[in-house]
Amino acid sequence: MLVDNLPQDEHTIRILLTTDNHVGYAESDPIRTSDSHLTFHEITQIASTNNVDMIVQGGDLFHITKPSKKSMYHVMQSLRLNCMGDKPVEIEMLSDPEVLGSFGVNYEDPNVNVSIPVFAISGNHDDATGEGLLSAMDVLAMSGLINHFGAIPDSENITVSPLLFQKGTTKLALYGMANVRDERLHRAFRDGIVKFLRPDIHTDEWFNFLAFHQNHATHSFTSSIPESFLPRFLDFILWGHEHECVPYPVHNPEMEFEVLQAGSSVATSLSEGEVPDKHIFIMSVRGQDYSIEPIKLTTVRPFILKVLELSKTDLIPGAASKSDVIEYLTSEMELAIEAANTKWKESNPDRTDTPPLPLIRLKVEYSGGYEIENVKRFSNRFVGKIANANDAIQFFKKRQPREQTLNRTKFNAIEENTMNKKSTELQLHDIINDFLKQTQLTLIPEVGLNDAVKRFIENEDKTSLSQYIEKEVKRETKMLLSVDIDEDQFHNGDDVKAKNAFKQLLKEIAPSASIPVEIDIPDIPVPAQEEVHHILDSESDVEILSDDDCAPKAKSRAKPKTRAPAKSRTTRTRNKN
Repeated sequence: MLVDNLPQDEHTIRILLTTDNHVGYAESDPIRTSDSHLTFHEITQIASTNNVDMIVQGGDLFHITKPSKKSMYHVMQSLRLNCMGDKPVEIEMLSDPEVLGSFGVNYEDPNVNVSIPVFAISGNHDDATGEGLLSAMDVLAMSGLINHFGAIPDSENITVSPLLFQKGTTKLALYGMANVRDERLHRAFRDGIVKFLRPDIHTDEWFNFLAFHQNHATHSFTSSIPESFLPRFLDFILWGHEHECVPYPVHNPEMEFEVLQAGSSVATSLSEGEVPDKHIFIMSVRGQDYSIEPIKLTTVRPFILKVLELSKTDLIPGAASKSDVIEYLTSEMELAIEAANTKWKESNPDRTDTPPLPLIRLKVEYSGGYEIENVKRFSNRFVGKIANANDAIQFFKKRQPREQTLNRTKFNAIEENTMNKKSTELQLHDIINDFLKQTQLTLIPEVGLNDAVKRFIENEDKTSLSQYIEKEVKRETKMLLSVDIDEDQFHNGDDVKAKNAFKQLLKEIAPSASIPVEIDIPDIPVPAQEEVHHILDSESDVEILSDDDCAPKAKSRAKPKTRAPAKSRTTRTRNKN
């Protein structure tokens, strides 16, 4: 139960809560290069100053799946300076420490001197990649600096087991769930394959805490996780992934638990969700009660966003008033810069140094025939005054409703879908998603391809597309070779019959496709043998699997027929290298 204050004694567990630190964001920017790791260092300093018992990090510690040496260095430096030392750790771990790995919890390792243990889950930016499927979080855990928990090795059979701690008479059950693609996890909850284990001793005496990293806002029916999917016995949820900071727990009267959306510690986009002040939280737990203390971060660069509508001003539409429009926008930018500097000084009354360059975004609606200037040219007027001197302004028009027409092209439909989004920030993977829905992909799953594009954009994983295509080519080739084919039908008939037979074959191996198979088969020689994987349908989840895991499961087995010589074939398949 949430209360205002709790006594700070030997029965109270103090936890610092943070999430979405995105260390490494904009580190190639000459102005914002240090923003993310300076704020993370401030967070660990707050933990040390306030004498907390542990830090719980809710995912996305790094901004990309393969953080740079600079990012890794600064995170390790902050953890060593502020979370290691001679201060004894007063919480006792009651569960099996080997659930955290062969070395167990770091503060019980005699070779590591930990004063504040850090428990962190993986977010969508912390994906495991490469051979061995290791993430940067695994590297930090092996170094003894953090405890990486909440991994989900099998997304088709999810069992969430808690880490059990005790301090005095207070018992804490710490649950964690690493990020899983929202559609997949939504389906897992719906199908009842997500299980939460509870302690079998003094079951009702534990304070049940869940660290969670999924979509909280409802983007579509299956692309977010409703709070009602989570178990009712939970007391508190630290919800990561969403960057908007809500500085207080929100009670769910149906499920009877509280949810804290802590938000990110650095602005990674110039959008409405990044406008609220950034906070971390110190949570005190005593018995079944807890209290929350928000602490505003002082190293965050000030950010001002203003929405302007030219039609609501005295400006006259047309080319003749272009200079007046630019003058008006320039004055609004100057006012925003002044407001940002004032905001920083009010938040840091004890500091006498110059405020950092602020982030400013003007969103200007210019419908009605107004003439505007190039975005970059206008933004460059404020070099030396703002931190984002290349994209300080965004122009947009209100979309006028228009009647539906039968002759509208596919690309017009794509444009309309993207413009109807609540956010005016157009994202590339949204365009790819809409485009793929209108294509007729039969062999490569559309969902998986869009997911690979999303990882390429958001996580800067440059190998995600090539790895996905290579794996899918292997899957599909293996499935094709495993099908019992009538050689006479393929090789002794004319080209038309062969093409029809191949189309029928595609329908058989992709029975879930809801679109007709229309494929142009060029005359390209067929490779004799290829390594392959089995095909996933459009509802499938994309995973990197071993060849043994990807073996096809046919409903019935037929004796393979003798293959005819390749030179006599008239039907060709497309060979992708």
